[in-house]
Amino acid sequence: MRVQQAKEHSDSVVASAHDITDRSQAERLKGSRIFVSRASFPTPSPDEFYWVDLIGLQVFNREGLDLGTVSDLMSTGPNTVLALQWQADGKTHERMIPFVNAYVDTVDLTARRILVDWQPDY
Repeated sequence: MRVQQAKEHSDSVVASAHDITDRSQAERLKGSRIFVSRASFPTPSPDEFYWVDLIGLQVFNREGLDLGTVSDLMSTGPNTVLALQWQADGKTHERMIPFVNAYVDTVDLTARRILVDWQPDY
């Protein structure tokens, strides 16, 4: 469907579509997933990243230790947290790292890696 108008409102986007003419039609779409063409994404500033681009990146600490792969991101309100997964002893483990400048040194989308100031026992 084609978007007629869209605007930010609080933490969401309010939009109207050309083919949706009344409230009951719109209510039937509640909870639907919305997909947007990548070509329509605004270009992020150098220190901003789309979550979809971070999922799957390998995370290493300053000593070169592989801390895991980004499996998800969570918004905690004040900041975003990287959820990492790694395998050990035949099990999948999870580690959380705040996605803030104090811990994240660099994000290299081309190399598909993130460098952090984090230790495995934190």
